Amino acid sequence: MTAHPLRLPTGPVDLDTVPSGATPGFDGGKRKAKAALYAMGDDLADLQERLFAEGRATGSHRRVLLVLQGMDTSGKGGVLKHTVGLVDPQGVRITSFKAPTEEELAHDFLWRVRRGVPGPGYVGVFDRSHYEDVLIGRVDALADAEELERRYDAINEFERELVDDGCVVLKCMLHISKDTQKERLLRRLDRPDKYWKYNPGDLSARAKWDAYREAYAIALERTNTDHAPWFVVPSDHKWFRNLAVGQLLLAALRGMDLGWPPADFDVDEERARLLAEDASA
Repeated sequence: MTAHPLRLPTGPVDLDTVPSGATPGFDGGKRKAKAALYAMGDDLADLQERLFAEGRATGSHRRVLLVLQGMDTSGKGGVLKHTVGLVDPQGVRITSFKAPTEEELAHDFLWRVRRGVPGPGYVGVFDRSHYEDVLIGRVDALADAEELERRYDAINEFERELVDDGCVVLKCMLHISKDTQKERLLRRLDRPDKYWKYNPGDLSARAKWDAYREAYAIALERTNTDHAPWFVVPSDHKWFRNLAVGQLLLAALRGMDLGWPPADFDVDEERARLLAEDASA
């Protein structure tokens, strides 16, 4: 079986060797990519509804967790809007992890993450995730080396627990270049309708670009497991990023072999009751 072109190989990670402007597995341009993504909409919506129905009707624990991780402007919000937005929002749970609150800091770093795990039948999305605690933790020296190693192991165990409990864990690192990030930040400053998306603090994180790249490389290598592998999605082209994540999500749902839950009542009897009601009216 051929490995997916975006699946991260095992072993040491060097993000500089992964072209952020590439479009592996796709030979078209922006227009073709947008059309291909739109064409997936019906299948994505159908499979997501089957998953939701299964969770509601059968007691199954199966669900999907899409983890979106990437530097500022890598496009997590764009994926939510253009890709995840293709399915019924009733069956989606989106959790964004910001700076931890005092209550959250009083617990282990995975405490708040466990509370955000999607329930049975849902497609859950982490817009940023538990990986913030090993990325910022390393870059800003909020945790020492021993604690960081403990967290990598804890993450692997946590994701193993999810998979064993019927959750498909789909992890996507949205990979952009430093030049692309600069262009996108400048665009936010050029347009009044984008000012709200600009945060002066983004420049502080940008100044630590190399440190973040190193932190990402270590985290990806330490948590790239068979049960929850990483996919590195080149994201300089927004249209490819959205399509690629959509293809990965569609493949994950198809791999679950989802059907419609059978009726837990006598269909013919219920039909007869309804028809009898009409006849007696």
